[in-house]
Amino acid sequence: MTTPASLVAMHQAASLKKQVIEALRTAILEGRFQPGDRLVEREICEMFQVSRTLLREALSQLAAEGILQIIPHRGPIVAIYTAEDARSIYELRATLEEMAGRCFAERATEAEHKALESAFAAFRKASRGKPGSDLLLVKTAFYAALTAGAHNPMLEDMLRMIHWRVTMLRAHTLSQPGRLAKSLGEIGDIMEAIARRDPEAAGQACRRHVMNAAAIADAVLTAKEAERDRPVRKRGTKEPSARDEVAAAPPAGEPRLARM
Repeated sequence: MTTPASLVAMHQAASLKKQVIEALRTAILEGRFQPGDRLVEREICEMFQVSRTLLREALSQLAAEGILQIIPHRGPIVAIYTAEDARSIYELRATLEEMAGRCFAERATEAEHKALESAFAAFRKASRGKPGSDLLLVKTAFYAALTAGAHNPMLEDMLRMIHWRVTMLRAHTLSQPGRLAKSLGEIGDIMEAIARRDPEAAGQACRRHVMNAAAIADAVLTAKEAERDRPVRKRGTKEPSARDEVAAAPPAGEPRLARM
């Protein structure tokens, strides 16, 4: 039989796990941990004064959200998203959010229109500061209001499944010069179409906004992949100059060895 004392203990453990999840999630979204960084369980247990069992439950939750990856024999690392991953996520997101925009314009109540306007106002206010977790959270609140007013539970569930993956990618896109201002303008277009109760225009504005973000994410992640793949020169060495290349060339008439 569950006693009052055990119920209190269960509630405290759940509350503590939630605190650990939110603290780690915020640290990752703010860039204090970089993609590929390993999280050392012992250090985090000491930091939060929690058991390893509770921590592993929290890490499993973050892995399910797509924020972490659990690597066998290595442990949890901050998730690494490739350009190919981003293309897949944004392709799905564009379709889902286009539907969300259409459905909101058709079905949302006056109260839901006001909630969306309030969420957009909060996003505009947060955009005046430096991009960080607060900005990501208010943009998340905007999309939560949009999907709630669409009145399609299956659509809401599907968007929730990719939510934190999208947020991880959004941290890349919103930090790019000029992107935040363009994002505000694009969402302004969504709001105007919704205010006119124009489902077609609202859906297209949502898709356009997502695909613009997708193009930036693709460029950023492709550049990062190229940087990671670039050979690392030993310290003290330099790039060969044209003169070095000429000096290394074989005498005329002798074959050049092909570079493998």
